[in-house]
Amino acid sequence: MSQSTNIVWHESHVTKEERVNLNQHKSAVLWFTGLSGSGKSTLSVALEKELHAQGIHTYRLDGDNVRHGLNKNLGFSPEDRTENIRRIGEVANLMVDAGLLTLTAFISPYRTDRDNVRALLDENEFLEIYVKCSLEACENRDPKGLYKKARAGEIKSFTGIDAPYEEPNHPEITVDTEIQSLEESVQVIINYLKEKQYIDARR
Repeated sequence: MSQSTNIVWHESHVTKEERVNLNQHKSAVLWFTGLSGSGKSTLSVALEKELHAQGIHTYRLDGDNVRHGLNKNLGFSPEDRTENIRRIGEVANLMVDAGLLTLTAFISPYRTDRDNVRALLDENEFLEIYVKCSLEACENRDPKGLYKKARAGEIKSFTGIDAPYEEPNHPEITVDTEIQSLEESVQVIINYLKEKQYIDARR
């Protein structure tokens, strides 16, 4: 991939801090990671709806949605997965600069790729949310029929079947969707955001 040359960063006259102050809540990336079928997208949708109801400025990036546009030229090889997450990290970083709480729902199977996104952001701006769910439970759910296709050999390099998933070592938040309901999982995250003062506890 060729590198751009002769480019200079052009500073804005409005800072991230000023946008955050205007919004009256902190900006950060809420990075949902977990196996396909664990409930990442469902949880991120429900959480965004609740945050919006509380007057929080948000935007949600979803793995399938992003592959319809920005990353439609990428496949599922390890190299393409890494590039997929790198691009999302850059977009999420811009949204944090815009003062938004940015929700991202991606399998993002490699710890290194997730850590590289964390490194793009300032301290405490990357919240890794491990959506924990066993492979067996995810495969039983199989909402998109992908596990069935992977087991039949119709999909290659499918995470959890013939490609690895590396669990987070120290996620900021863990929700277990085999045990916790959707409402309980949303509340766990809301409670964390209030406790750590990303959003006002009085909302």
